[in-house]
Amino acid sequence: MTPDDLIDDLIRREGGYVDHPADRGGPTKYGITQRTLSEWRGVQVSKQEVRDLTETEARAIYRRNYITRPGFHRIADPDVQGLVVDMGVNHGVINAVKMIQRAVGVTDDGVFGPQSLAAVNSMNPAKGYRRIVGQRARFFGRIISRDPELARAREAGFDLQAEFASGWLNRIAEFVEEGP
Repeated sequence: MTPDDLIDDLIRREGGYVDHPADRGGPTKYGITQRTLSEWRGVQVSKQEVRDLTETEARAIYRRNYITRPGFHRIADPDVQGLVVDMGVNHGVINAVKMIQRAVGVTDDGVFGPQSLAAVNSMNPAKGYRRIVGQRARFFGRIISRDPELARAREAGFDLQAEFASGWLNRIAEFVEEGP
């Protein structure tokens, strides 16, 4: 799987512009948040600038921030690589790396260095893939259960983060169904 294939999948999953009031990521287009775009450009950007983000610029951000810079392009198995890149986008690179490290049994320091890469590339790809998906499912559970707004949301009749649970679980299901 090429970086362009990975990015095609990300853009398909993430979709166009959204600004859901309960989404902590804020205004987002192609999965690129206002914060990420601001960091990329080196200046604070507006909601309108997020809305105007081109797919070309989003692809450049994905390639550098979520494939090359963290070292995910060095993961040998294409299914594991696709899962890991998606996790970096969805959860942040450091959280994704910690989940990978827990799945492969190395210290979960959030740094995808030589030891982590060797552990990922030496594992049975199908077993490692399932273990990483399991870590991701647990992570989603922690997001929902530790939401500080949970009590207020329940009093109001809904759970703010649980509102996203179906979409998150659909995302995991895709990796389970399409994985090795």
